[in-house]
Amino acid sequence: MMRTFPTKLLLLLSSLMLIMILATSGSVLEVDREQQQQQQQWCVASDKATDEGLQEALDWACSTQGGANCSSIQPSGICFLPNTLKDHASFAFNDYWQKFKGQGGTCDFKGSALLVHADPSHDLCAFPLLP
Repeated sequence: MMRTFPTKLLLLLSSLMLIMILATSGSVLEVDREQQQQQQQWCVASDKATDEGLQEALDWACSTQGGANCSSIQPSGICFLPNTLKDHASFAFNDYWQKFKGQGGTCDFKGSALLVHADPSHDLCAFPLLP
């Protein structure tokens, strides 16, 4: 009878430790997920940008010099709608920045763009997110 008491106590303590580890790991995963979301960024058109500034930056981003893939915002493209200058510029700015941020590319476009943590993708239009 004396031997079963320490065995039961050891089993109880082990179970409590396991419960504590599992409870803690859930909150750690939640923190990791929040940190990951904070690290995810997209480059989009600023609400403060002028139409002229957006158009100039969009033209540059979609040019061979800029290098953004703007086929998705062409009339037959999956991101053509909504057909607004701001939406098209946001897609082009993000495509450019995702491709070139690792090589020093910026998300500024003469003050016409900014970084956001909320995914701007909509409907079937997915904004790229690269590491």
